[in-house]
Amino acid sequence: MKIYRVNMSNLTFSKEEVPEEWKMLGGRGLTSAIIAKEVEPTCHPLGSKNKLVFAPGLLTGTMAGNSGRLSVGAKSPLTGGIKESNAGGTAAQRLAKLGVKALIVEGIPKGDKWYTLHIHKDGVEIKEENELLGKGNYEVIHTLTARYGENTGVITIGQAGEYKMSMANISVKDPKGHIRSAGRGGLGAVMGSKRIKFITLDDNDGAGITIQDKEKFKNAAQIFNKGLLSHPVSGNALPKYGTNVLMNILNEAGGLPTKNFRMGQFEGAEKISGETMYDTIMSRKGDPTHGCHAGCIIRCSQTYNDKDNRYLTSGFEYETIWGFGAGCTVDDLDIIAHVDNICDDIGIDTIETAGSMMIAMEAGIVPWGDGHGIVKLLKDEIREGTYLGRILGNGASYAGQAFGITRIPTVKRQTMPAYDPRAVKGIGVTYATTPMGADHTAGYSVATNILKVGGHIDPLSKEGQVELSKNLQIATAAIDSAGLCVFTAFAIMDYEPVSHAVIDMINAQYGTNWTVNDWVDLGRSVLKMERNFNIEAGFTNKDDRLPEFFNEPIPPHNATWDFSGEELDQVFEY
Repeated sequence: MKIYRVNMSNLTFSKEEVPEEWKMLGGRGLTSAIIAKEVEPTCHPLGSKNKLVFAPGLLTGTMAGNSGRLSVGAKSPLTGGIKESNAGGTAAQRLAKLGVKALIVEGIPKGDKWYTLHIHKDGVEIKEENELLGKGNYEVIHTLTARYGENTGVITIGQAGEYKMSMANISVKDPKGHIRSAGRGGLGAVMGSKRIKFITLDDNDGAGITIQDKEKFKNAAQIFNKGLLSHPVSGNALPKYGTNVLMNILNEAGGLPTKNFRMGQFEGAEKISGETMYDTIMSRKGDPTHGCHAGCIIRCSQTYNDKDNRYLTSGFEYETIWGFGAGCTVDDLDIIAHVDNICDDIGIDTIETAGSMMIAMEAGIVPWGDGHGIVKLLKDEIREGTYLGRILGNGASYAGQAFGITRIPTVKRQTMPAYDPRAVKGIGVTYATTPMGADHTAGYSVATNILKVGGHIDPLSKEGQVELSKNLQIATAAIDSAGLCVFTAFAIMDYEPVSHAVIDMINAQYGTNWTVNDWVDLGRSVLKMERNFNIEAGFTNKDDRLPEFFNEPIPPHNATWDFSGEELDQVFEY
């Protein structure tokens, strides 16, 4: 394994040996370690001192199910702190098969030229790019597929990344030629600041994956994969209905944030539910279930067609449908799918964009429930980079400040996803305390609070939530470091043989003797260095709090956010 380092200031590439301290890190663990060591915490996120790191996980490229996630790390232009965001698609496994432990991009080019990176077995080629500047992600992917072939991996930014908007994401071509995104934290703006439009990956004749004990790995992988397929959530609900299976569940639980977190139930929830989506997909000859990367066996993605049976969007996620649906009080699934398509093409995080649209509705720019108004703002303002588009494109906190709005559902300037923290209290603890800003995947307490995975803790009670969130944040940091999909946690939490299989696979691949304690220690160490980076960047525990409007009771339960600062600070006793 080696590290590829690209310096955009002098347009050079170098190949480095992996330092001993990084050899047993991957994914989020490695991106955060590199950022913590090499980036000044107080630097400007769009300046020359920030770095952009891409890393496959410890298990990426192997036969372990759902192990093809790519971690991307940098100092976030949105939060101002450390950031890791991960995605499926065609990039992580190609990096792993090329023997690339991490790709580090540093510096900023002189002048106004744009570039591309082409990664292959001999290194990285840096080329000037003109043809695809100003183009959306779909055109970039289609053009590069035609240029280099179906088997080429693609990482790209849309117009939002070129504009360096703080909600710009980094998009990755998936096996069907559609789009998966490292969405959160504005990392597309960092890639844009490096003036890189896209990265292509060719793993032909790559070094491949070395596994020390192939038979032991095979046996452990079989246990792991079987566990994923036998679990009722990862093996049944997600493959059939996708992540949007949660719409009716959260609505019934009274935890579906509606009209910018004013209510916990949405009267139009059934119209945009996973069940309705499934029926619509089937009636229009779409694809109800497929994987976001090779080797994905949960297969929670889907292809959603329009009324004329033409492709409209793929990877149509619950958080997206919630944000533009219940969050903005839109109950038309086709309009929300159209919005998702535009967001993918522009290259913007759908959760943060939904937050900006809620602010636009609070400000009276478009009426509540006006899905067509959202489409117009996306196409005419954000995509074109107008003054209004740039305000909205820098996220909900920025837009709220610009329009004098106080009801801004963010922590560390990042929009909260689709679970109300008053009615699902464990996720509120995660939103407040994760180093990543409000991020449901950082410690998904919904699993235990709502789905009763890994036990059950009453979502309306404070009892046990701090410990739950802390333990899940530790586990998630370790899972992200392995390159595993966060949904593997359902089986890992419920089935002890599955959790042990993860350790066995790592030991078989690397010749180590890890125990469960070593796995937990990995998660703790990742969180500690991320938190330390944020502290050095100027964050205090006052940044680990929810906005004051969450003191308001939310119907139907009339629950409030009732955690003290002292209680939240207990999370950091790792």
